[in-house]
Amino acid sequence: MRYGLIAGNGKFPFLVLDAARSQGIDMVVAAIKEEAFEEIDSAANTVHWVGLGQLGKLIRIFKQEGVTQAIMAGQVKHKQIFSSIVPDLKLVKLLASLASKNTDSLIGAVASMLEEEGIALLESTAFLKPLLPEPGTLTVRAPNDSEIRDIEYGRNIAREIARMDIGQSVVVRDQACVAVEAMEGTDAVIRRAAALAGNQPITVVKVSKPHQDMRFDVPVVGLPTVELMAEANATALAIDARRTLLIDREKLVAFANARQISIIACEPD
Repeated sequence: MRYGLIAGNGKFPFLVLDAARSQGIDMVVAAIKEEAFEEIDSAANTVHWVGLGQLGKLIRIFKQEGVTQAIMAGQVKHKQIFSSIVPDLKLVKLLASLASKNTDSLIGAVASMLEEEGIALLESTAFLKPLLPEPGTLTVRAPNDSEIRDIEYGRNIAREIARMDIGQSVVVRDQACVAVEAMEGTDAVIRRAAALAGNQPITVVKVSKPHQDMRFDVPVVGLPTVELMAEANATALAIDARRTLLIDREKLVAFANARQISIIACEPD
């Protein structure tokens, strides 16, 4: 059995490679040209670069390499769908078959096509379970009463936009929604919220989707997001336990503690 990795941007693909290697697994990497970091070349023995529109090439590579199970790791920005990429024939057919081009339907259709070709898509966290936090406060400081009220309010809003596949993050102040995520991503939402709130304290809430498909689009929080929170005067972060990947968790929590930012993992609804 041979494993493949479809690598997007960020550190997520490197974490998967390291975890797989610790278990004696050498993965074949299909690195997405528009997204993956160049350093991926030196992180694996076998790396093929594939354009975002080259679904047929991706499948051919995995079949030639004998890959029967694959993992998607690393962000592929949804807005790339509307960029100047040139889709190959397989992707054209796939896009034409979709009633809508939201994240679930698009990547779900890619997963189905891979499976039709004999390549099973595994949960992206298959080798990374320790990085999914259990419920509870992760920092020294727990959320205060005001932040708890904002978290409860924000989770209700975030669950609704996640259910509709619009986004998965909201920013709240005094139980009012300051900003809602769509295609731009969590960090852009935090920046926008900071400008709207005039540097007043804000709370960030990030949730998983109902029936979150852990094969793709898993919520991820890394150190850069918490550093941005400090700049934006975001004093608390709420995430879903067991469904959110914390990258560089020790550094992330240490930084949050130093800046008095509270991080809590909530039981998913």
